[in-house]
Amino acid sequence: MINYIIQVILFQVLFVAVYDFFLSKETFFNKNRWYLLSTALLSFVLPLFKISTVQKAVPKEYYILLPEVVLSPQKVIEKASWYQSINYLDVLFLGGCILFFIVFLVKLERIIRLVLRYGTTRKDNYKLIFLPKETKAFSFFNYIFLGNDIPSQKREKIIQHELVHSDQKHTIDLLFFELLKIVMWFNPMVYVYQNRISLVHEYISDAVASKSEKKENYINHLLADIFQVEHISFINQFYKHSLIKKRIIMMTKTQSKKVKQLKYLLLIPLLGSMILYTACSSEEVKMNKVEKQPVTVYKSEDGKIVKKPSTGYQSKYLDLFLGKELPNTKEYSIDELTEEEKGEYLALLNGFNKEGMPQLSIRVFEAENGRKMVAFDFMGKNENQGKTNYQDSEDVPFSTMEKVPTFPGCAEGDKACFTRSLQQFVVDNFDASLSKTLGLSAGKKRIYVQFKIDKNGKVIDVKARASHVTLKQHVEALVQKLPQMQPGEHNGKKVRVSYTLPITFNVE
Repeated sequence: MINYIIQVILFQVLFVAVYDFFLSKETFFNKNRWYLLSTALLSFVLPLFKISTVQKAVPKEYYILLPEVVLSPQKVIEKASWYQSINYLDVLFLGGCILFFIVFLVKLERIIRLVLRYGTTRKDNYKLIFLPKETKAFSFFNYIFLGNDIPSQKREKIIQHELVHSDQKHTIDLLFFELLKIVMWFNPMVYVYQNRISLVHEYISDAVASKSEKKENYINHLLADIFQVEHISFINQFYKHSLIKKRIIMMTKTQSKKVKQLKYLLLIPLLGSMILYTACSSEEVKMNKVEKQPVTVYKSEDGKIVKKPSTGYQSKYLDLFLGKELPNTKEYSIDELTEEEKGEYLALLNGFNKEGMPQLSIRVFEAENGRKMVAFDFMGKNENQGKTNYQDSEDVPFSTMEKVPTFPGCAEGDKACFTRSLQQFVVDNFDASLSKTLGLSAGKKRIYVQFKIDKNGKVIDVKARASHVTLKQHVEALVQKLPQMQPGEHNGKKVRVSYTLPITFNVE
């Protein structure tokens, strides 16, 4: 979601930059109005646009490595405190939306109150409201508000100007951006857009209203008095001091030549580059990229890690440790691996997940020259005799999916919420008493559980690796109790997604 919001803001910056540098000084006012409206909408649609031909091919088998669930060393499982389970970014976003919605309602209430308090005078195609002891002049849809202190000889010109706003439905434009401000209150470009289109509205009305008299007289009329301004962002105001200078400059400007309309063709390469960017960009930013190197094999001699002569190994991201005892160097969690290292780690993990193979845990330790090495922690024969075809072409990875599975209670396709909810489910349902009854040796213990979410949103093919068969059976039963989810989608079809979830806890 954050990546989507960043793209929306970036596209709006580019669209407004094109407008300011190439279009804002031209007299194609109606075209500029539709440019601003359409590009504001396009900025929300383009990040969702994908071209399958430029995306990577979907691999046949891919297990998504989820973040580790780390359980409390004191109780094996720590029930998360209420304040730990809160997503404060979500609270901030929702709080901002509520605040700006209230502000919108207050502004709307002020207009309704003026109508109810002072009443309306019905005309042919508009309604006139006189405001006692005021010099304000503005419109809202077909309601025109005039201050009683505005001289009578000026009222007709103001009404003609405001009727252009009413006839061309300019209020709808302003309300559109006002609603955008509620859901994207943190986006400064929404305010920029609203400012730009308010000015275009005035240009349009000035162009129409000034046709009935000389432009010099119309301009003098604008400058004749200092009027009050109603500070409501979705009304069209006749006298708004910050815009009057720009309006006068535009009215005195020579009509733009039609050939300059070709400037709108700048949208074609701009849109093309945006579509290509959204189609090729991935949601995950790969950092600390490592290079493949010939594998170095290590072993333990007299408590020290030494290199073992080896030949025939292909270049890999991870080195290899062989020995009965585990290395005594720093151990890395799954989250500390790069994307390339995670992929290689998972390939090893899946390769040993076969019937008849000895059950083991693959752990990652520090090697030399900034590299990492994998070590095999054998835990006995694999008792899971289930036969699962792991070369199923229906399985689709997170990184290429159009719509990922959705955990109940989360927004559709929200990966972060999926991860948080899954972790909280494990925290709430893991049996803390098991560590005290199984006679486990002291130290860090890891459980790896693999499962799939099928095309109906059900959890299937659950398999776990643990240091004790009871732990293995408990975690498998726990994951099988996950609620039914909304399935993932790719290319318009429901697909199956595979996951690996590491669970870590300490036994004292």
